[in-house]
Amino acid sequence: MDALGHVNNGRYVDYLQDARVDFLFRTAKELGADDLETGLLVARHEVEYRAPLHFRPEPVRIELWISEIKAASFTVDYEILDAEPERRTYVEARTRLVPFDFAANRLRRISPVEREALSKLVGA
Repeated sequence: MDALGHVNNGRYVDYLQDARVDFLFRTAKELGADDLETGLLVARHEVEYRAPLHFRPEPVRIELWISEIKAASFTVDYEILDAEPERRTYVEARTRLVPFDFAANRLRRISPVEREALSKLVGA
């Protein structure tokens, strides 16, 4: 919380990371694209704050999906929101990720298996 009782803006990026890691690692493994688990770097974050989120015991919902796939990067879009009683969005965000080969210490292109798996998550 910040001094005004809102979720601190830096914490939102932590929430997004937690959701993205769970989504990609679990889903990538289910779809046979295991390399996404061990070799991704964040190239860019964009965060738009829509409404303050005040402390409360109830969880918020994070919806995320793949919005773009390129040769050597892909983009995850998110919303942090309450769905009920009416939809209220606190944050809209986007993260561009790049595959990385840690053994060779260099960026790499998205493999055909990864592209197929990511394609199944577009707009998911």
